[in-house]
Amino acid sequence: ASHVLEHLDSFHKTITELYRILKPNGLLIVYVPFFLNTKYFGEPDHKIPFSIRSFDNYEFIGNRQLKFYEKWKLNHRTNYEGKASFEVLERRFITSHFAPLKWFDPILNLEPVMYERLFAGIFSPEEVYFKLRVVKN
Repeated sequence: ASHVLEHLDSFHKTITELYRILKPNGLLIVYVPFFLNTKYFGEPDHKIPFSIRSFDNYEFIGNRQLKFYEKWKLNHRTNYEGKASFEVLERRFITSHFAPLKWFDPILNLEPVMYERLFAGIFSPEEVYFKLRVVKN
């Protein structure tokens, strides 16, 4: 889904439907504009803002080692008791498609959640990329 999801009306309904139609272990690749960038708020048709944590409420944790902020997150999920569950294989910021700025990507993605919280308002990435695997029992 490349630059489609931000145009839809309901994030939860969209994610639930994508979960339903994807096969078990199916992959969902998502490219969306970052909500603090002009690629998001400069387009009046954009309805859903995306951050590096947009899929957190639908994330399947499994046996993965949790970071300190993820433990709190688990107790405060807001997926509306939905069944949709995804393993987050990869999530990263894309600074720019302009070659001289691409060297920022590895720096921003060292700890993207902390970058978003502390510095994204100063130097905003253009896009967020997600690679998700559907988890169905």
